[in-house]
Amino acid sequence: MQATAYTYDSETRTGSVLLDDGTPVDFDAPAFDAGGLRLLRPGQRVRIEMSGEGASPRISLVTLQTF
Repeated sequence: MQATAYTYDSETRTGSVLLDDGTPVDFDAPAFDAGGLRLLRPGQRVRIEMSGEGASPRISLVTLQTF
């Protein structure tokens, strides 16, 4: 799934992305670390993987979108 980086805190390695419909979704440090990134800037296109079902899915991976 694709999204756009919205916020990122380099100290905690947490932040949020905006899905293509504008929905913000937070990610935690383990999701950021799983993607192997060192930095994320707001506005970057990213690829995310979600885990969980129902009303509380969570992001399990954040990495850069490649074509």
